[in-house]
Amino acid sequence: MIDVYTANTPNGIKIPIALEELGVPYTLHTLDLAQNEQKQPEFLRINPNGRIPAIVDRAVAGGGEGLSVFESGAILLYLADKYSALIPQDPVGRVRALEYLFFQVSGIGPMFGQVGWFTRNAPDVTVGLTRYQNESARLTSVLEHRLQESNWLAGDLYSIADVANFAWLRVAAGYLGMDMSAYPAVQRWVQAIEARPATQRALRAMAA
Repeated sequence: MIDVYTANTPNGIKIPIALEELGVPYTLHTLDLAQNEQKQPEFLRINPNGRIPAIVDRAVAGGGEGLSVFESGAILLYLADKYSALIPQDPVGRVRALEYLFFQVSGIGPMFGQVGWFTRNAPDVTVGLTRYQNESARLTSVLEHRLQESNWLAGDLYSIADVANFAWLRVAAGYLGMDMSAYPAVQRWVQAIEARPATQRALRAMAA
């Protein structure tokens, strides 16, 4: 059994989606970010950075309190490797999955997040907002180019790279106000992932 500590945010939905795809039982612990539950001592023992998501895998050798893992990219990679799924087993496919996984955690997430923050908290700081909007559009164009030549980011296999990036691209229009008409391949890909039964189960669980 895996305990998942998360919230209904782009980063927070990644792990439930992956676990539903893997068919791995998990217990969902939803944290109230507005009440700073992620900053409380009991959670900081799991993730000293005080951010969601984080997991505790109780089914590890040695038992005890289990293995805690924080950072969404690290969790996705841990799960993919543990269950030998959601990541290609051939070297080229694995490299492509890792490329686009780290592309998300180092680029898409931070840039999209800054657009959201400036839009809601400092829309008059136009130099900051414009910078992050432009960079978000550039990064989305990278995904568009990739998805014009491949159904999935790693190639033929749906992977943790798709899960990670989907979590942010699904809210690009609503949360960021991004015009997605210039990215038809990205739109197709988002719709395909949204239609997956595992994604639907995870989104329902997170919305409950």
